[in-house]
Amino acid sequence: MSFWTRRKAIDTAHAGHDGPALKKTLSWPHLVALGVGAIVGTGIYTLTGVGAGLAGPGVILSFLIAGAVCACAALCYAELSTMIPASGSAYTYSYVAMGEPVAWVIGWSLILEYTLVCAAVAVGWSAHATELFAHAGFPDYLLAGPHVTLADGRHGLINLPAVIISMAVAGLLALGTRESATVNMVLVVIKIAALAVFVALCLPAFDATHFTPFMPKGFAATPGPDGIKVGVMAAASLIFFAFYGFDAVSTAAEETKNPKRDLTIGIVGSMAACTAIYMIVAAVSIGASRAEVFSTSEAPLVFILETLKHPKVAQGVALAAVVALPTVILAFMYGQSRIFFVMARDGLLPRALSRVNAKTGTPVLMTLLTGVLAAVLSGLLPLKEIAELANAGTLAAFIAVGASVIVLRLREPERPRVFSTPAWPVVAGGAILGCLYLFASLPAKTQLYFFYAQLIGLAIYFLYGVRRSVLAKGSPPSM
Repeated sequence: MSFWTRRKAIDTAHAGHDGPALKKTLSWPHLVALGVGAIVGTGIYTLTGVGAGLAGPGVILSFLIAGAVCACAALCYAELSTMIPASGSAYTYSYVAMGEPVAWVIGWSLILEYTLVCAAVAVGWSAHATELFAHAGFPDYLLAGPHVTLADGRHGLINLPAVIISMAVAGLLALGTRESATVNMVLVVIKIAALAVFVALCLPAFDATHFTPFMPKGFAATPGPDGIKVGVMAAASLIFFAFYGFDAVSTAAEETKNPKRDLTIGIVGSMAACTAIYMIVAAVSIGASRAEVFSTSEAPLVFILETLKHPKVAQGVALAAVVALPTVILAFMYGQSRIFFVMARDGLLPRALSRVNAKTGTPVLMTLLTGVLAAVLSGLLPLKEIAELANAGTLAAFIAVGASVIVLRLREPERPRVFSTPAWPVVAGGAILGCLYLFASLPAKTQLYFFYAQLIGLAIYFLYGVRRSVLAKGSPPSM
C-alpha cells in the first residue's frame, strides 16, 4: 500500500508486538509524580523571571493562557491514551488517526521537544548549581557555554554542570523504570516543599502596587527595540514550556499496570495540580518583588528570597532546585527514549535501537543516546533559545493530538472511550487553534529553525523509514 495510506489499527496498536516489550511496573502515583516532576521545574524556578521580563506583571495572564491551551491538550491526551494505551504518545495517536507520514513528522517533533527540554532544564539546573561547582574548584570557563561572556572578557567553553546532570539522569534511567520512578517521587516531594516555603515567606511582603501597570508591553507579541518579541503572548509562547510534561505521562502507557484508569489520573491530575502551583508562585513572586527587578536573575525565586533578607532559606531553595530539577530531565528523557524505542520498533528508525535490556526492562542504548544529545546541547546553548525551539516541537505534537481526537470521533464514533473529552469539538479545536496562535507568537528565528529541523526529519524518513517501516513490509493495513 502507498505510504500515504498506511495507518495502524487501534486494536493492534496496543495488542502486543513481535518486537521488544517494556515491563509493566508503574501505577497511578508513579504517573502523577512523573507528570508533576516534569511540569514543575525550570518553568517555575527559572523561566518565571524570563517571562516577567517579556510581559511584566501580565506574565500572570501568560501563565493562564498557556495553561488553558495545555489543559485542552491534556484532556485530548487523556482520551487517546486510555483508548490507545501504547507507548509513543502523540506519535502513536497520529499513526492510528492520520497515517505514517504525519506520524513521522510528529515523532520527529517529539524527539526535538524532549531532547531540547532535557537540555534546557539541565541549563536551568546549572544556574542553581554553578556556585557549588565553583566552590569545588571548577574554573569559570567550564561553568558556562560559549554564548556567555565571563568577568575577564573571555567566553565560556562549556556548561559542564549541565553535561554532568544530563548523563547522570540517563544513567539512573538505564538502571530501571520503577527504580527511577521511585527516586522521582521522593525528589518531587522535596521540590513542592521548597515552593511552599517560598510562598509562606513571600506572602508577608506582598505589595499589590507591583501589578501596576499590568501589561506594560502590551498583549500581542510585538518586536521590541532590540527586535525580540515582547508582550503577554510572547511570554505565553515561552512559558508554554513550563506547563507541558503531562504528555510524558502518556509515553508510559505500555509500562502502566492499569493504563485505562491510571493514565487519566496521571495526566489530568498532574496538570490540575501544577496549574494551581504555577499561578500561586507567579503571583506571590510579583507581589514580593517588581517584575522588572527579578526578571534579570537566572534564579528568580532565590533572588527574591535574598532581597527579602532570607539568605539561608534562599540557599535552601537553591539546594532544593539542585536536588529536584533533575526530576524534569528524568521525565522527559524517559519520554524521549520511549519515542525513539517505539519508532525503532515500527521500523522507522533502525530496529537495533529498540533493544531492551533483559535485566532492567529498559531501552538502555536509546536512554544513553538521549543523554548524550541533551549533554551536548545543554553544554553549548543558552536556555531561552533551547526552550523556544522545544516549544515549537511540542506545539506541533499538541496540534496533532487535537486533530487525532477529531478524526477518530468522526471515523469511529461508536468505539468505547474510557475517558471522553468533554465538549470535544470545542476542546480539541481550542487545543489546535491555541497552539497555532502560540506558534505564531514564537520568534521568527525559532520558527525557521523548526522548519529546517523538519526538512532534515523528512529527508531521513524518505531515505530510510518509508521503505523499512513494519507496515511497508506487508503488515495488514488498518480498517
